Amino acid sequence: MTTYRWDSSIRKFVDKQTGVLMAIKDDNAICRPMVISDTPEYISPVTGKPVDGRRARRDDLARSGCVPFEPLSNRPRGISNPKFAAKHGLKLDEAAQHRVRTKRIDALADVRKT
Repeated sequence: MTTYRWDSSIRKFVDKQTGVLMAIKDDNAICRPMVISDTPEYISPVTGKPVDGRRARRDDLARSGCVPFEPLSNRPRGISNPKFAAKHGLKLDEAAQHRVRTKRIDALADVRKT
């Protein structure tokens, strides 16, 4: 993937390695670089420590053995609970029944110990 840098002398983006100008598509539309802002700081519900950014979030999730809440696209979908399927007249999904379950957090674990 080509990386570009801003050349202030000519006020245009140029290839970092070759110095060639960034390609301009039809109607004078420039292929602009995309910038994604970092996630805002929040307090981890598991550790209680501040998490500031994507990297810190990944580290916090790995340290606490948790997974992100957002649904994964490659995760098997469907009804996996036999009681629920029977109650609502739905079909069980075999792939969903055998998927890896996420670790659940007991928010009151510390309170119960005392």
